[in-house]
Amino acid sequence: MGHEAFTWASYIPFLKTLPPHVSNAIIVSIVLLIIVLLGYKQVKKMEDNIIPDEKFTFRNLVELLVEGINGFVKENMGENGPKFMLIIGTLAIFILFNNLSGLIPGFLPATDNVNTTFACSLTVFVLTHYYGLREHGLKYLRQFVFISDMMPWYANVILSILMCPIELISHIARPMSLGIRLFGNITGDHLVTAIFFALVPLLVPVIFMFLGLFVAFVQTFVFTLLSMVYFAGAVSHEGH
Repeated sequence: MGHEAFTWASYIPFLKTLPPHVSNAIIVSIVLLIIVLLGYKQVKKMEDNIIPDEKFTFRNLVELLVEGINGFVKENMGENGPKFMLIIGTLAIFILFNNLSGLIPGFLPATDNVNTTFACSLTVFVLTHYYGLREHGLKYLRQFVFISDMMPWYANVILSILMCPIELISHIARPMSLGIRLFGNITGDHLVTAIFFALVPLLVPVIFMFLGLFVAFVQTFVFTLLSMVYFAGAVSHEGH
């Protein structure tokens, strides 16, 4: 019989029958929901008291997280940033907390499974073209063909026939690259940590856990940054 990894979800009746990545995603989502509710309470209190707390409190932590993501989105997307704050913030927090959960014994991060990473990347893919069509209408589809007023119509047709498959492949490759990159790095990091933990259970795995902490943040950063690039390109008026 195969040996299954221990998970805390196996002790929860309605989660133990689910695949590990699904049960962990549910647990992380519940934790995030609790944080959101507590954060909302803090925001309501801030309406009467805008002065930050002197000590490091939960309110300061929430402010730091939200302002950090908000500043990151605005810095990379400019005036279009606020439109995408919800989707970018949700993806960043969900992916980050799932990545970090893999550092806690008894948790198998949802991002360690290709189904989860592809679900996130396909969400970005679909929303990219949704926002692009909403912003430009059918003119958005011009990026898949070649149209130049300085060339005769037959030249445009020939070049469009050549360019269209290339553009389609490049767009289809986006969710694949996003999903595989996140899945591969998180899976590889946890596999290396598990191997060294089995070989040398004292001290050495701690080094790789710090490396895992670094990977968790970097992969979240890469995924959200590339998502912002795709969104920004879709709503940009240059080239449409």
